[in-house]
Amino acid sequence: MTDVEALLSGDWYFDTPHLRALRDSCGRAMDRFNALGAADHDARASIARELFAAFGDGSEIVPRLRCSYGFNITVGAGVYINANAFLMDDGPIVLGDHVRIGPSATLATALHPIDDHALRRAGAERTAPIVIGENCWLGSDVTVGAGVTIGRNTVVGAGSVVVRDLPDHVVAVGSPAVPIRQLPVEE
Repeated sequence: MTDVEALLSGDWYFDTPHLRALRDSCGRAMDRFNALGAADHDARASIARELFAAFGDGSEIVPRLRCSYGFNITVGAGVYINANAFLMDDGPIVLGDHVRIGPSATLATALHPIDDHALRRAGAERTAPIVIGENCWLGSDVTVGAGVTIGRNTVVGAGSVVVRDLPDHVVAVGSPAVPIRQLPVEE
């Protein structure tokens, strides 16, 4: 198994010089992305298309953006990611069409050992994907943890921490985020 396959497998893996080189390459692309002028929308989209698995038509990301690798990020059409987002894409991150993400949001797919102190000390890590459904809105400073799926048309209130799946058509808030009301079902 290659180090990238290990990264994506969901099993424990350890950092390698190759993975560090991939992160450095992504970091250089992010430096170029973040250095562009405010009106350079097309140039930012071009970098995102080169770096990400997919970057849908009409999508926009406001600098500053940070991500780990880039190749694990899939962005649907009409997505808007506001300033200072961190997409920790050690594992896959999938954003459905028309997702809106507020400033300073963090989506983190990495997990570390909890009960095995020696494994944690050795630097072991594994990943679990994050999937954000179509037409979701994540408020500013929302954190989404590894392995979480958020259903379509769901709104997550500012400052919330999402550590469990959320269904379609709800408003969820808090730490941990819990649904507080239903939204109308879209036909």
